[in-house]
Amino acid sequence: MAAVFLVTLYEYSPLFYIALVSVCFLVTSALVLGWFGLGVPVILRNSEETESSTRVLKKRMRQVKNPFGLEIPNPAAASVTRGVTLTPDCLEDCVLTCYWGCNVQKLHEALQKHVYCFRIKTPQALEDALYNEYLYKQQHLQSIKKNDKAEKYCQLPEDAQVVDFGPVPRARYPLVALLTLADEEDREIYDIIAMVAVIHIPDQSYRLSCRILYQYLLLAQGQYHDLKQLFMSANSPAPSSSNTFPGEGSTDRGSLEKAGLAGDELELQEENSKDCVVCQNGPVNWVLLPCRHTCLCDGCIKYFLQCPMCRQFVQESFPLCSKKEQDEDESTHV
Repeated sequence: MAAVFLVTLYEYSPLFYIALVSVCFLVTSALVLGWFGLGVPVILRNSEETESSTRVLKKRMRQVKNPFGLEIPNPAAASVTRGVTLTPDCLEDCVLTCYWGCNVQKLHEALQKHVYCFRIKTPQALEDALYNEYLYKQQHLQSIKKNDKAEKYCQLPEDAQVVDFGPVPRARYPLVALLTLADEEDREIYDIIAMVAVIHIPDQSYRLSCRILYQYLLLAQGQYHDLKQLFMSANSPAPSSSNTFPGEGSTDRGSLEKAGLAGDELELQEENSKDCVVCQNGPVNWVLLPCRHTCLCDGCIKYFLQCPMCRQFVQESFPLCSKKEQDEDESTHV
C-alpha cells in the first residue's frame, strides 16, 4: 500500500516526492541519533530538554589557602629613581626578594620550568631559572615574620644609572617581587609555595602610575595560576577568608585588594547595593567566565547564557561561596 502511494506521488510530482522522502529521512535519523545518546537538533527537542542542555557549565572548585599577600601602600610616590615601598602581609614567615629589570621572556620561561623541570621554592631556584637575566637583585636578609605588615623599601642603587626601561613593548619588567616561605616545613603544609608579582614602576618613558600588573601563584604540585581581578557589580561582602580556585583558581575581592589588584574597575561606591543586577533581590554570588563579571545571584544564574553586563557569551561559571556558607553568613549577621 505504501509502495503504491509513493509511486503515485512520484508520478504526480517528482519534486514533492523527493522533498517528502528527504524530510522522513531527516526525522528518522534524528530519532535514531537521540536513541543512541548522540546530538539531536534543537528543533526536535522539547522545551524542558532544551533548557537543561543549554545551562552554563559549573566550574569545579577547590579551596586553597594563600599564605602570601602584597600591596603598594603609596603608589603615587613610586618611581624608578626614588624606588617603591612594598607591604607584605603573610600568614607565615616569608622572604621578600626583588629583581629590577627582569627579562620578560626569561621570567615566563622560569614559570614553565616550575611546571616541567623543577619547583621554584626559593629565590635561588628562581635565579637559576632566570639565568641571572636581571639588572639588580635586592633581598631583605631578615625574614618577614607572619602578620608583620612593616613597609619594605626597594630601590635601585645610584651606580646602576637606570632612569627608564625603554619604550613599550619592553624586553624587561621594571620590578618583579618574589615571596617565598622561609621555613621549609611550611612548604610541606601549603599548596602555594611562592608568589611572583610583576610590578610597573613609572619612569621617564612610561609614566603610568605604579601598580601590580600580574600576580602568579606557584603550587607545590607544579602548576602556577595567574591571579585575576573580579569585576564586581555590587558592594557585596567577602565570602570567605581563604582563596578559592575555580577548576583550579579564583579569589574574592578582599584578597584582591590585599594583593594590590583592585583597580578602577573594582572600585565600588557606597550607595550601591549588594543585590543581583537582574532581580535586585538576591545577593550576587556567581562569577561568569571569561568576562569575570560577578553580577548574578543563585536564582538568576540558570537563565543566562550571556553576561547581563557586557553581553559576552558565558563559557563557565563558579560561585564565590556555597549555599551553606551563605546561610552561615546570614545567621552570623542576624
